[in-house]
Amino acid sequence: MQLYTPILALALLATGFAVFSVIMSAFVGPKRYNRVKVDSYECGIEPTPQPAGGGRFPVKYFITAMLFIVFDIEIIFLYPWAVNFDQMALFGLVEMALFIATVFVAYAYVWRRGGLDWD
Repeated sequence: MQLYTPILALALLATGFAVFSVIMSAFVGPKRYNRVKVDSYECGIEPTPQPAGGGRFPVKYFITAMLFIVFDIEIIFLYPWAVNFDQMALFGLVEMALFIATVFVAYAYVWRRGGLDWD
């Protein structure tokens, strides 16, 4: 249990900071709301009117976000593999080749379906 004490202390400190920040923003933050404050912000241009239900949002944004997450996770897995490459020898090479092949198949599928084309 003694090994987990610093982790528990850090978790409690992070939780306390988050709760403190949310509570203090309610007390310290401005309370003046007007039409401009509650409108959506679109990079400094005049906001476009939205339908009552929020309207349809292009799926390509979600596909791009998911691709970013997939390739970000791939990089996270490649770093420890590169550090310990000498210890894993041929097994590590084969496993990483299978992993990269799997990610490449998903990338090729999205590319072929037009998920990377911006119209």
